Amino acid sequence: MDTTGARQRWARLIPIIFIVYSLAYVDRANFGFGAAAGLAKTLHITAGATALLSSLFFLGYFFFQIPGAHYAEKRSAKRIVFWGMILWGVLASLTGVLTNVGMLMVDRLLLGVVESVLFPSLLVFNIHWFLKPERARANTFLILGNPVTVLWMSVVSGFLIAAIGWQWMFILEGIPSIVMAFIWWGLIKDHPSDATWLDARQQESFSRELAAEQQEFREKPNYWKALRSRDVVLLAGQYFFWSIGVYGFVLWLPSIVKAASGLGIGETGLISAIPYLLAIVLMVVASYLSDKRLNRKIFVWPSLLLAGIALYASFSIGVQQFVPAMILLVIAGGLMYAPYGPFFAIIPDIVPRSASGESMAMINSMGALGSFVGSYFVGYLGASTGGPTDGFLFMSLSLVISAILTALVRTKGHRQAAKQPGQVV
Repeated sequence: MDTTGARQRWARLIPIIFIVYSLAYVDRANFGFGAAAGLAKTLHITAGATALLSSLFFLGYFFFQIPGAHYAEKRSAKRIVFWGMILWGVLASLTGVLTNVGMLMVDRLLLGVVESVLFPSLLVFNIHWFLKPERARANTFLILGNPVTVLWMSVVSGFLIAAIGWQWMFILEGIPSIVMAFIWWGLIKDHPSDATWLDARQQESFSRELAAEQQEFREKPNYWKALRSRDVVLLAGQYFFWSIGVYGFVLWLPSIVKAASGLGIGETGLISAIPYLLAIVLMVVASYLSDKRLNRKIFVWPSLLLAGIALYASFSIGVQQFVPAMILLVIAGGLMYAPYGPFFAIIPDIVPRSASGESMAMINSMGALGSFVGSYFVGYLGASTGGPTDGFLFMSLSLVISAILTALVRTKGHRQAAKQPGQVV
């Protein structure tokens, strides 16, 4: 495809998928602020029950990854994301309305179920719209919704809670997803052949380039065979352990910062946002270099290994020395986010398009299971021991294991990226 068509794809699609994933991430991360602001005290529940509430989202998130990706690939990513956004906006707002703990647990579980279809569907969407030398960056701009959301949400949620309480924070932060659903429906097309803003020549050229990529795969396995392949299983295990570190960090960082610093919830939000500034920079750099060199692994496992070491160092220093411990947490947070774009670009590099959506969904579902383990056990360890240090150690070991598993994945090795007609540099 010519340069004009390529730039049109980036300009029209990337901002929308970025906003969609950003809004989805709000209700995952803002629960940590509700917990830090006194949710347990208001609802008269134990710290262990609070940890369970935070982790039930990820248990629901585990279940419908593969069906969601299958529907997006075979039917319509546009349709499933539209209905998902409406439903999760309603369920997210209900978190601030429900006062019965049992109903709140059901709400958080269903919220995870609804959101479970989103990420694999958006990854499938990116495979339909972006070529191999663009894919790590396209995935990164999608996943940047994660740290960027936590960055602004950490500030906004902290001061919303200070101004109007944690219940209204949940209610207000669920509404934008419902509005965005209709913007998504009006602007997005499932395939380049449906896009009226591409002329017939551009559509044909881009479709030809996408088809040429699939010629690398001599065998066209169905997705059940792909799910059983050695490398997909390794990546699923890797993402399980990686997610333990990431979501333990995201959900419990506000509580850790508040307990260690003694600051109010507004200032806690500002400090908790700092790691995500570094994460944004490192994610963009890693994805650019990964697309340029087409060597994905080298931008994944070293970052996770160093993140695990930084978390362990923070654990060793202890919360009594807040400033050096927080600096190490900032480094760890940035490094554990950096590899997302290259990581999800590995999968379509080793699995043909006919099976890549389901493969990514299985890997992401194992990440959801890891997120459940991380969010629950980090909170549980903090509640049972009276401090966050054991949670740090648990997260750091998980990140080191994920780095080892990444190194074991077999890829096609390093190749210099030849400049292709549709590539945007």
